[in-house]
Amino acid sequence: MEPVTEQRTTEPLTDHLHRLTRRLRAFDRRHPLLWDAHFTGFWLLAALIDYYGGGWRSIAHDRDVPGGLLLALSLGFSVPLLWRRGHPRTVLLLMAPVAFVNAWSGAVLQAALLQLVVLYHLALRRPLRALWWAAPLLTAPVVVSAVRYGEGSWHQQVGSQVTSIAVAALIGITVRTRRSYTEALEDRARRLEIERDQQAQLAAAAERARIAREMHDIIGHNLSVITGLADGGRYAAAKSPERAAQALDAIGTTSRQALSELRRLLDVLREEEREEAELTPQPGLTDLDRLLTGVRDAGLPVRATVHGHAALPPGRQLTVYRVIQEALTNTLKHAGPGAASEIDLSYGEGGAVTVTITDTGRGGPPPASSDGRGLPGMRERTALYGGTLEAGPRPHPDRGWRVSLHLPEETPQ
Repeated sequence: MEPVTEQRTTEPLTDHLHRLTRRLRAFDRRHPLLWDAHFTGFWLLAALIDYYGGGWRSIAHDRDVPGGLLLALSLGFSVPLLWRRGHPRTVLLLMAPVAFVNAWSGAVLQAALLQLVVLYHLALRRPLRALWWAAPLLTAPVVVSAVRYGEGSWHQQVGSQVTSIAVAALIGITVRTRRSYTEALEDRARRLEIERDQQAQLAAAAERARIAREMHDIIGHNLSVITGLADGGRYAAAKSPERAAQALDAIGTTSRQALSELRRLLDVLREEEREEAELTPQPGLTDLDRLLTGVRDAGLPVRATVHGHAALPPGRQLTVYRVIQEALTNTLKHAGPGAASEIDLSYGEGGAVTVTITDTGRGGPPPASSDGRGLPGMRERTALYGGTLEAGPRPHPDRGWRVSLHLPEETPQ
């Protein structure tokens, strides 16, 4: 069997031509006048060679046209090409009387074909309606020559000119359409890139907000528990050293737990160790007893009542857990001594859940969180599931604070 050779999708010569074309276009954009001068100079030289070499005599109707007129006609057809891209309509109008003189005199210079170059640029850069007057303008000299000299078939001469005009115009329209299509694709690619960057920024901002909420919930709650344990241990140290030692043990346990959770969170943020980071499930309602035990150890009596039973998705469990955690943390920080808390948790159908957390503290205005992550974070978590969160002082004559969370039934996808 013959070895199968891998076929390249793009030929090296094609790549080279594409690179060369891009370089020429870039050079033209930077130095348009230089390119126009070279282009005009080339055709000016060709017109002068045709004039001085006498090649025009082979097709001329009148071989006795004065030399001065021939030179003027050659310059009239070639020099205006310098402005063909910026002002194609004006250049075509300037060439029109030269073309009529060329046809009337019988010289029939080949330089008259340069009008088709201007027509190409007219179709390339101007609205299509500009071509309607250009076509008869270019055809009229041929009609004049056919009527005046009558050599050859009249229909053949006019038909050949009309065909040339149509080809030049179609080439200009095709290139213009192709450029417009390419520009539209490039513009769409730019807009998609901008949109992608914006989406990435929004995702990064959302991720930062989520991480900030998690860090607030982890550090804020555990520090509040540690503060309560430290205060209780200080009062118990003088009367009951054993209670003080228990408080210190609880402080150590809570501190290690907070450090462990914080380390897991930071490990996830480290790109180079993301694949090796220790993955631990987020807390759920099964961890609620441990949360309440830590709060009770910190000196806040908590009573929890659960109505019904439901298996909530992990995301909803995390939301309920964090709201309860934040409410108890605020109670530890702001309720004052002698306060107690009560939690009423009710499960409904379809994943609905209602939680009410009350305390018997001082009440008053909402606690001002130093980092602004407390109540706003609770509301953001609740809004993810279309729920409602109410937080405020309990109605008179009751004292204390009340937080109520309700998550509606899950809507089927």
